[in-house]
Amino acid sequence: MTQGRPYRWWHKLLLNELADRRSGLARIRSRYGELDIPARPVQHHVIEEEGREKLRVVVVAETFLPRVNGVTNSVLRVLEHFQAQGHEVLVLAPGKDTPDSYAGAMVVSVPGVSFPLYRQYKLGVATRRSIVETLEEFDPDVVHVASPFVLGAVALRAAEWLGIPSVAIYQTDVAGFATRYHLTVAADVIWNHIVRVHERAHATLAPSRPAVADLQKRGVSHVSLWPRGVDAVRFNPQQRDESLRLRWKEGYGDDAVVVGFVGRVAREKNVSALAVLDDMPNVRVVVIGDGPYRAELERELPLAHFEGFLEGDDLARAVASLDIMIHTGEHETFCQSVQEALAAEVPVVAPASGGPLDLVTPGLNGWLYEPGNTADLKRCVTLLLDEETRRRFGAAGRVSVLPRSWEAVCSQLVEVYRSIIRAVAQGAA
Repeated sequence: MTQGRPYRWWHKLLLNELADRRSGLARIRSRYGELDIPARPVQHHVIEEEGREKLRVVVVAETFLPRVNGVTNSVLRVLEHFQAQGHEVLVLAPGKDTPDSYAGAMVVSVPGVSFPLYRQYKLGVATRRSIVETLEEFDPDVVHVASPFVLGAVALRAAEWLGIPSVAIYQTDVAGFATRYHLTVAADVIWNHIVRVHERAHATLAPSRPAVADLQKRGVSHVSLWPRGVDAVRFNPQQRDESLRLRWKEGYGDDAVVVGFVGRVAREKNVSALAVLDDMPNVRVVVIGDGPYRAELERELPLAHFEGFLEGDDLARAVASLDIMIHTGEHETFCQSVQEALAAEVPVVAPASGGPLDLVTPGLNGWLYEPGNTADLKRCVTLLLDEETRRRFGAAGRVSVLPRSWEAVCSQLVEVYRSIIRAVAQGAA
């Protein structure tokens, strides 16, 4: 990556954020100007929660529609659950092209600028004053901050200032991305920022045990496990599409084994590692997804088929039509695509790091390979070339994820809200 002006701006923003810690101010500086908001004593938000079934929730999302990614998808599922349960919700998200509403929740957009490590990702740069005014007007019981970084950091300060209970959802390993791009200094600065942001929340929820451990190791307190849900109705083995498989296997034998990556095609996903399978003549590599790295990856994987971006039932059919799902990213806090493959009875090969450690049980529903070791990746694929083995692993995979319905995990989330609300009302949080 070229460390040009966008990177210098981003690095300066984070360094200035760190420098402001002593004065107790959270200034957001950028090439668009400087915002300086005076501090004010915290006034606790008194909540009469006992006996109240419905909640008023502000959801602050660092990324939202029309951009589709893991954070957005999780937020959408949460909003759909809240609508079904009758909770009142307001969404704050960056970008000018966000929808006006989703699943009954009004969406308020804030200005956004591109994130240098991933230009399609917008960072919200709202002032704390504007967020405070929004919170005061909506009067929420709790503030839910999805993958807080810039907009979420400002929202957590605003909630803290007003004494409103807050829950931060850790989901994106931004520091890991910086490390992948060899920006070690930036990674350290980013981790310091992440810790400070999450320490402002009354509770932090992380999607996997490795993610919980990472946060605790860095000094974040009040961290609990909150896994992601899976739509096991949509992602199921009956979605397997033989006509799609025939198209993928064109030029290969009928007994060819279709292995595939599913996800955003970005450099940090390390999809080029699949080149190690090029000398396996009966293995067909399929890449399902799109992203900034696709053109370069097509040159690196000339034998692979690129299906492009899919969603909804089209994605479910493609996932179920794989024989083996291979995930190559090593900086995943969870890895939803792995869980969806397991729900579709597709065995998984993934690196032994991050979220897949919670999802893949070696020898039961897939195999874990040593991160960075492509020879070990190839060995794991070889272990799944037998059809009967894949069938057995696939059945076990679906059983392993069935308890994680979105209804179940979202109900768990609401219970976390209620416990935090009670603790704040009693002065214990």
